[in-house]
Amino acid sequence: MELFSKYKSIIAYLFWGVVTTIINIASYQLMIMYTHLGVTAATSIAWFLSVFVAYLTNKVWVFGSHYTTVSDFLVECLLFFFYRALTLIIDLAFMNIGVHVFGFDSDLQQFILKVIDNVIVVIANYIFSKWLIFKDNRDIADK
Repeated sequence: MELFSKYKSIIAYLFWGVVTTIINIASYQLMIMYTHLGVTAATSIAWFLSVFVAYLTNKVWVFGSHYTTVSDFLVECLLFFFYRALTLIIDLAFMNIGVHVFGFDSDLQQFILKVIDNVIVVIANYIFSKWLIFKDNRDIADK
């Protein structure tokens, strides 16, 4: 129990990160398989869906953000989406290079590429969230 308490925010981040990653990969795969969307459109929609879920879960269950003013909430939300937009650029570059440069264009190859891509994105997102977005709430989340 002591270990759980000590690493509660990391465990929560990893749990919700897995949920967010599943949403990202599943929505991307469904769009690629059942629509005629291109890589960029499917990646962007998958990103938006997963970031929306990530913001809500990170705010409430991971970092315990308890802002009381509308302006603080808006700043936090904008920072979250800004830094997630940076990782969207990483996501788009990784997927487009993999598909268009290296020719990983089968469903299975894109699935594997997307999994690797998401590992990189999750690590970057944790760094941004922990030290740049929810930094003022870190003490609350660690208690």
